[in-house]
This record gives sequence, C-alpha cells and structure tokens, in this order.
Amino acid sequence: MTNRDYANRKPARKGKNSARKKSSKGSAPKRFPILLLLITLTGLGGFGYLLWTLSSSDEPAPAPVVVEQPKKKPVKKDPDALPPVPKEEWTYLEELENKKVEVDIPDTSDKPKRPYQMQCGSFRKESQANELKAIIAFQGLEAQVRKVKGSSGIWYKVVLGPYDKKRDAERQRHILQNGGTNGCQIWFWEG
Repeated sequence: MTNRDYANRKPARKGKNSARKKSSKGSAPKRFPILLLLITLTGLGGFGYLLWTLSSSDEPAPAPVVVEQPKKKPVKKDPDALPPVPKEEWTYLEELENKKVEVDIPDTSDKPKRPYQMQCGSFRKESQANELKAIIAFQGLEAQVRKVKGSSGIWYKVVLGPYDKKRDAERQRHILQNGGTNGCQIWFWEG
C-alpha cells in the first residue's frame, strides 16, 4: 500500500547530489523594481501639482452685491418696558367640565351556570374506590364515592367538588398530581 498521508510526507529525492546542485547554482541576482519606482514618482508628482494649483488660486472671490433697503424711522421704546401679556386660551378646561364618559361594564354572565367536579377514578368494586379515596385523603383533600348505575352495570366513581371556578379544581388536581395521583378529569357537576 502506498503512503497517502500527503500532509506529512517527505519530499522525494531525485538523486544523491540534488541538494548540492541547488546550492551550487546560487540564487539569481535581484532586480531593482523599476515599475514600482515609476508608479511612486507619478503619484508624488501628481500630489505636488495638486498642491501647487491650490496655492496659486488665491484670487479673492467677487464680493456679493448688497442692495440697501430704505430705512424706517426708529420707534423710541422704553428699555425697561415688558412686552404685553398674551391672552391664554385654554379650551380643554371647558371640554373636561362638559365631557360625559360612557363605560361598558362587562357582563358577569361568563360564569358557568353549573359548578365543576373532578373525577379521579371509576371502579367496579367499592373497595377499590374507597382505597383511592383514602389516598386522596392523605394528600389533604376530601373525596366522595358515588354509586352510579350505567348501561354496563354498577360503577363506583371517586369525585371531588363541587367547585365554583374551574381554576379551584385545577389547583387541587395539581396537588393530586404532585402526590402521584394522575388521570383526574374536570367536568361540570352532575348532581
């Protein structure tokens, strides 16, 4: 396999005397940069010409023509006299006194007509429902076990509430979630 590391590869030697041949030839004599000298001299000459033209144009510009206006007779004024007091015109004071403001009071009928409840479980056996009720009681909340007869038989639901606001139910749901009881649903009270 050939060496493919081109970055660290050593240059190949052509022969034994290749290093000597390069050093024996020596370096070519350096030429004087004539083109660079010409560009520099042209730039300096142009700059000097610019300065010369600026210094030679010291001719004064023509003076503007001033047209004299006829003089009015000066009015003698008392130097200690004050100017007349301006009359203040404030219209907003009258507008504010006569202004009537109408305020729209939001309707408080946004509150639900029915209270909320939180259901945390539904079981076939009453013992399982009472067990969940005890777990909820250890977290400082009071639950109820309801016996409900449905189309598929008798169910025991564990519910908390009623709550006037949904926010109150959500606060208690967070308490239950922090205690490890998940899956509680918030619904309208069925009572």
